[in-house]
Amino acid sequence: MTVTATPRVPSTGTTSGPHEARPNALRRAWDSFAIIFRSRVAVIGLAIVVFWVLVAIFAPLIAPLDPLKQDSKAILQGPSSTYLLGTDKLGRDILSRLIYGARTILLLAPIAVLLSVFVGTCLGLTGGYFGGLIDEIVMRILDAIMAFPTILLYLIIISAIGSSAINVVLAITFVGAPGVARLVRSLTLDIRTRDYIRAAETRGENPLYIMFVEILPNARGPLIIDSMLRVGYAIFSIGTLGFLGLGLPAPTPDWGGMINEARRYIWTSPLGVLWPALAVSSLVVGLSLFADGLREESTRYQ
Repeated sequence: MTVTATPRVPSTGTTSGPHEARPNALRRAWDSFAIIFRSRVAVIGLAIVVFWVLVAIFAPLIAPLDPLKQDSKAILQGPSSTYLLGTDKLGRDILSRLIYGARTILLLAPIAVLLSVFVGTCLGLTGGYFGGLIDEIVMRILDAIMAFPTILLYLIIISAIGSSAINVVLAITFVGAPGVARLVRSLTLDIRTRDYIRAAETRGENPLYIMFVEILPNARGPLIIDSMLRVGYAIFSIGTLGFLGLGLPAPTPDWGGMINEARRYIWTSPLGVLWPALAVSSLVVGLSLFADGLREESTRYQ
């Protein structure tokens, strides 16, 4: 019996393996990241944010002195070779406290925003996808929360549970979640009418799968940009709470608390107010510029 060998067909290269898929994924990621550099506004904002992030990371290396060390002989002293930005009412080095304050604020603000985005996303997806009575209940509760002025809500929450780092994060999460929920709900109401959502429902997919796998990834663009802006709002809120004496407990380096302590001596030592105020404003402006530039470029290349 003669056995005829089947000729081997050469590979055409149309099958995409893991090694081919990886460069494509990296290329898409790089294209998304490269959008930042097409906007001068976004680049400027990113540079400011990166500066403060590096300051926070390398605080122990670049801070000239211990931020908690007091010098009774150098109270409210102006800039000098020892204290480059002067000292506060307890003789502590303002520059060192600014540097360590960046660490505090850049740790708490992103955590608070991540929590508010998580809670708001869950609520917005639930209300927007299911609609009806569930949507009505969720949105009416959120509207009731948003009816209160932001500062008043902060005052009520912090006064009730006390001032600490964890409580500040919880307060910002509670106040910020309704705004995220409204954004996610509006995006969900639009996306749930798309054909691929109908196809997923026809396949019998679980509602959780549809919400978090089909809807949420297609809403990530506006949500990411909104989150960047919310980090700036959170930084401003932490500074405001510190200024009102409801922020981080002393002697933790806190930009808002530094302004609050120095405001009583603004006529005799104005630099004590100026430096932390510039720090807060520069970081918030940097985040706003970065988010605005990214949003502008994202809409242009859609």
